[in-house]
Amino acid sequence: MPRAPEPKTLAELKEIVGSGGWLDTPADIAPLLTDHRRLYQGASPLVLLPRSASEVAAILAICNAREVAVVPQGGNTSYCGAATPDASGTQIVLAMRRMNRVRSIDAANYSMIAEAGVTLAGVQAAAREASRLFPLSLGSEGTAQIGGNLSTNAGGTAVLRFGMMRDLVFGLEVVLADGRVIPGLTSLRKDNTGYDIKSLFIGAEGTLGIITAASLKLFALPRDVVTALIGVPSVQRALDLLVRLRDAAGDQVTGFEIMPQRAVELCVEHIEGVANPLTQQAPWYVLAELSSPNAGQGLNDLLTAQLESAAGDGVVIDALIANSIAQAQAMWKLREGIAAAQTRHGQSLKHDISVPTTALPALIERGTKLAEKLVPDGEVISYGHLGDGNLHFNVSQRRGADAKAFLARKAVLEEAMFDLVGELGGSFSAEHGIGQLRAPQLAKRANAAELAVMHSIKKALDPNGILNPGKVLL
Repeated sequence: MPRAPEPKTLAELKEIVGSGGWLDTPADIAPLLTDHRRLYQGASPLVLLPRSASEVAAILAICNAREVAVVPQGGNTSYCGAATPDASGTQIVLAMRRMNRVRSIDAANYSMIAEAGVTLAGVQAAAREASRLFPLSLGSEGTAQIGGNLSTNAGGTAVLRFGMMRDLVFGLEVVLADGRVIPGLTSLRKDNTGYDIKSLFIGAEGTLGIITAASLKLFALPRDVVTALIGVPSVQRALDLLVRLRDAAGDQVTGFEIMPQRAVELCVEHIEGVANPLTQQAPWYVLAELSSPNAGQGLNDLLTAQLESAAGDGVVIDALIANSIAQAQAMWKLREGIAAAQTRHGQSLKHDISVPTTALPALIERGTKLAEKLVPDGEVISYGHLGDGNLHFNVSQRRGADAKAFLARKAVLEEAMFDLVGELGGSFSAEHGIGQLRAPQLAKRANAAELAVMHSIKKALDPNGILNPGKVLL
C-alpha cells in the first residue's frame, strides 16, 4: 500500500530533476490536479518534470523502494480522470511535458521516434515536414501528448483506415515501477522474438510502466482528398452508404462520421463560424472523407458517382462535396464542435461505447428509447465514428430542466446502456479508456478470467502498487 512521502524523499526527488524540474506551490500545481472534464479534484505535494528516461528511472526507483505512489500525466485531456491524483495529497505527479523531442525520423522506413511529451500536433507536423503522415487525429491534438495517446490507446477519426494507437506503433521505451528501463524503440515490421511486451503498456494508462518514448508508424501523405457532408434519412441508410463507399473505394475511405440533426443544430447555435451548408435538412448527417497518396486517383469523381447512385436509391437526401480546403475544414469543424456545443448548452450524460457497425442502428434505436424512459428531461445526442462502430451516446439536459435532478439519473441510465451494449456484443469503453471513471464497470463487467490475468500482470510488474493507483483496476 503506497505511503505518504517523507520530506527527505521529496528533497531527493527534486534533486534528480534539478532546478526548473519540479513544482510544489499550490498555484503552480493546481492546473495539474483537476481533470479535463472537472470530474475529479486531486492533491499532491510535488509535481516532477523529468527530461529523460534516466530521470524517470531514478524517480521510480526511489518511489518504489519507499512505496510512494506516482501518477503520470501528459496533456491532461483524459475524459476518465486517468491522469489525476487522488485527494489524499500523498501521490507524486510525473508530468511528461519536458520530454518533448522528436529524436529521429526515418522517412524511407516510414518511422519516427518521439518522446512521450511531444504533442500529437507536434508529431503530425514533424511527419509532414518529412513528407509523411501520422494519421491519428483528435480534437485535443494540440494539447494531448503522444505518451497519453499510447497509454489510453487513443482512437479518433481515422480508425476506419489506420486503426487505433495500438496499430500505429512499432516499439516503446518504458520505465518499469522499480526503475528498470525497457529500451524497445525498434522500427521493425517483423519481429517474432517472444511476447509482444509493448502491447502491455498501450492502453494500460500508466498502471504497468511509464512510457517515455515511442517508435511510430508513418504513412504516405495524401495527395488526393475529398470531403463531403451528406444528409441521410436514417442510421441504417448511413450504414448502407458506408458499405457502398467501401465496396467502391476500399481503404481509401479514411473517415466516416455520423451526427443527428440535433447535434448539427447545437453546433450552429453555440460554435462561432459554424454553419450547415446543405439546403435540405435531414434527420442524420454523415461526414465522409476519402484520401489517396496518388494525386490522380479521381476520388472526387468516384464519390460524386456513388452519391448520385445512392440518392437515386433513397439512401441520400442531400450532399455537398467540399470544393476547397477551407470548405472541408468547415465541415470538420461542424463535427468536431459537437462536444463543446453540448458543454455550452448544459449538462450531459456521456457514454463512449462501441458495437459491431451492423448493430449501430439497433443501439441508437433501443438506446434512445431507454434514455427517453429513464431521463425524460434529456435529449439524446448520439454521434461519432460510424465507420468503426464507436458512438458517443450522450444525453443533453433540456433547457429549463433541473440540472441536479438530471445528473441524478446518470447511474441508472449508465447501467441500462452498458447492459444494452453488452447484449449487442459491444464495449462500454471504446476509445476514452478506463481511468477512475470506468474502473468500477471494468471490475463488474470484465470476464473473470481476463480480470484475473490483468491483476496478475499488475502484481508482477508493480508489486508495491505505486503506479497510478485507483486507475483501471480497483
